[in-house]
Amino acid sequence: MPQKPDYKAPPRLVHGPSHSAKWDFSHHVTPPLSSSTTYRLDYAKRGARGFTEFGQPVYDHGETPVYIYDRLDEPTRSILEGELAQVEGGECCVTFASGMAAISGTLGSLLVPGDEVITHPVVYGCTHSLFTNWYPRMGIGVQRVNMNDLTALREATTERTRVYYFESPTNPTLEMVDIAALRALVDELNADRPVEAQIKILIDNTFATPFCQRPLEHGADIVLHSLTKNLGGFGTELGGAVICPKEMLGKLLLYRKDFGAILNSKSAWAIMVYGLPTLPLRLKRQQYTAMKVARWLEDNALITQVTYPGLESFPQAELAQRQMRDFDGDFAPGNMIYFDLDSARVDGMRFIDELSSNAYSITLAVSLGHTKTLIELPGPMTHSSYGAEAQAASAVRLSIGLESPADIIGDLEAALHAVS
Repeated sequence: MPQKPDYKAPPRLVHGPSHSAKWDFSHHVTPPLSSSTTYRLDYAKRGARGFTEFGQPVYDHGETPVYIYDRLDEPTRSILEGELAQVEGGECCVTFASGMAAISGTLGSLLVPGDEVITHPVVYGCTHSLFTNWYPRMGIGVQRVNMNDLTALREATTERTRVYYFESPTNPTLEMVDIAALRALVDELNADRPVEAQIKILIDNTFATPFCQRPLEHGADIVLHSLTKNLGGFGTELGGAVICPKEMLGKLLLYRKDFGAILNSKSAWAIMVYGLPTLPLRLKRQQYTAMKVARWLEDNALITQVTYPGLESFPQAELAQRQMRDFDGDFAPGNMIYFDLDSARVDGMRFIDELSSNAYSITLAVSLGHTKTLIELPGPMTHSSYGAEAQAASAVRLSIGLESPADIIGDLEAALHAVS
């Protein structure tokens, strides 16, 4: 049965392609799991063809590719990549063994010594560590500039600048970046640059997911994801993904092959069969709960600041309303909340310890986008690589899961009462 273009994204996430040249599963209701590290090549000429064609796009309709070795390509992972490219509205996707592998692989395939990245001041702690601990050793420069300050960004950009890198919403502060405004600036700057020196806009879309935000629609060049989070959804698989133009595909696949950060086929299968089909259902429930929890936090005297894109008080409410839209065009503020405790009345460490010891619906754990509600202190935990610049232990990151909002609020209220 041919694909019909008028179907929305959720049916595509549930059903996948009606046919794929990558694997014959026309009689499977659930796609099969391929699990083979190497493939029979039949004869030398066919094996040579596989190596020659490696790095070229493989589409759902067309000739079946020659699979050689898992580290190059394999069918389950390849089908997942097609799904992810489609849902983000991109041309191609390359998956990796983790979100950080996807980030490192993308930047590694774009940058050479002497190049420069301009990044937002606040990024995920491991990305910050990559930029501060490793890039100086590689001869790659990194500047920190507020991506919403276009004047400062223009002034900071040099002939060495190759990448603008950011998250939106940011981890953990939930600040947003106006992607369309950034696109207009980059188009202006690129007008006088040769093709090889063009600036690329890279966004980590992990917090929003393509359910809440599709950055390519607003002008981003490349979209990155940690599949470990909401796209995987159940806290069982590590993975990362890059959605990119097809001219980048060959280099990214070559980088992945040579550096070896391959997404396991079993993880790819689980994300494709369990994570993607349930993404809209999970996030709609999580957003419903997040709004209730955020409003309760905002009304609590022991909380000094609540940041959630769905609140009327969100500093960038207009941008959030414009940029964060689900597949039906409805506002989709996501499931992440960031809030500050009144440090004069509540000790952040004691508050977290109280939740860890006595709460049932909230789990002290890093990561996010889980079916379970997870809480952590970014400053001393996920963003500890910032050192003295890290957020105080009174700043809390909350990833809303699938529990009842009343139960989450009850556990938060009990913990606050116990330590204040």
